[in-house]
Amino acid sequence: MLRLTDLREILRYVPRFRDRVFVIALDGAVVEDENFRNLLLDIALLRSLSIRVALVHGAAHQVARLADAFRMTPSNLDGSGVTDDDTLRVALLAANRVSHELLEGLSATDLRGALTNALTAHPAGILQGVDYQRTGRVERVDTAMLQSLFQSDIVPIFAPVGCDGEGNSYRLNSDNVAVEVARALQAVKLIYLTTFSGIRVRTSPEDGPEADLLRQLSVDEAAELLKKHRAELPGPLASKLEQGIRAARGGVERVHIIDGRVEEGLLAEVFSNEGIGTLIHANEYQSIRKASRKDARAILALTKIGVANDELVRRTRGEIERSIDDYFVFEVDRNPVACAAVHFYPQWKKAELAAVCVDGRYENQGIGAKLVQYAETQARSLGAAELFCLSTQAFNYFQQKGGYCAGTPDDLPPPRRERYEKSGRRSLVLVKKLA
Repeated sequence: MLRLTDLREILRYVPRFRDRVFVIALDGAVVEDENFRNLLLDIALLRSLSIRVALVHGAAHQVARLADAFRMTPSNLDGSGVTDDDTLRVALLAANRVSHELLEGLSATDLRGALTNALTAHPAGILQGVDYQRTGRVERVDTAMLQSLFQSDIVPIFAPVGCDGEGNSYRLNSDNVAVEVARALQAVKLIYLTTFSGIRVRTSPEDGPEADLLRQLSVDEAAELLKKHRAELPGPLASKLEQGIRAARGGVERVHIIDGRVEEGLLAEVFSNEGIGTLIHANEYQSIRKASRKDARAILALTKIGVANDELVRRTRGEIERSIDDYFVFEVDRNPVACAAVHFYPQWKKAELAAVCVDGRYENQGIGAKLVQYAETQARSLGAAELFCLSTQAFNYFQQKGGYCAGTPDDLPPPRRERYEKSGRRSLVLVKKLA
């Protein structure tokens, strides 16, 4: 998890997010959690970095509690089903209480907030023969009002209730409200703060008693996962996954689903590559690209652990910069987390795969295999008929997974053979035909 003292980690992101909008959606249960005050401090930090924040809150937790106190059975808790008149009255009470707690919390952190009527809602109507009564859908978001609030340094707050032009109120689903607000404001992030750690599903029989947390999903992967595993997901989590897909397809670059009860979790999700929950991304979140001179420092940092473990030859920053055109990096959210290089020997039509290393936080995610495949493509494009690599510890991987065969120092181009002899490392030579 990100530590607040790691200012370098935060400052790398600030230029990208300055004056952009984050929509943060809080479940009602998160507002009542002891970490709520810490979340407000985190939001204050975002505001201090000139990040515009809009807050959307749910109230299902409070609706359930009030309904129990009133000894009535709500027709629906979260605004996604039928809302009868009694349930609407309870929902209004619950939403007003949560909105006020947000306003109190913002005041305690020296932030100004305003509960808005920027949502115009219409009845959901009759769906598949069922009259949804006082359940509504968002018809319009008054972005001019919201931009005015942003310019006045005021945090807008959205309750899961909307009104039509006649003054009628309708119960709304807060997950859906968050999407409509994020799309209208062209938000760069939509962050769901819930009581779940993220999306977990069992995708293979080998999964343990608790399925692994899915860290990153493209919008297409998320849609396929929802289609196959909806029944396995708790209702609130399935709702966020479904609405997150809508947001990503509607222009929101990043949708995050995280546990809002984790201390510093919001900052760790926003200001670090790995985050703490599940990320749904609309565009290419992971990519391999050619390195540039500015990547030399990151490449040097990546190779240090390999050098310490005697897996890689030590390289200076100057050496990396002089051969930077041979390097390529694997990025996660625009930050290099892995690298490799292809050195071409045109006279012998041979190329060397070198400096393959992956940040330890991203091991066992298939990144190394992607780099090796990319290197083969690069070597072929250069005209190499053979690709070789030298390894002291990863030779099993290259042979079993990469299709390399054991070679000898005689397979090396003479200039590389000379350096090989001088190094004294006695690395194994591995060779792969590309023709």
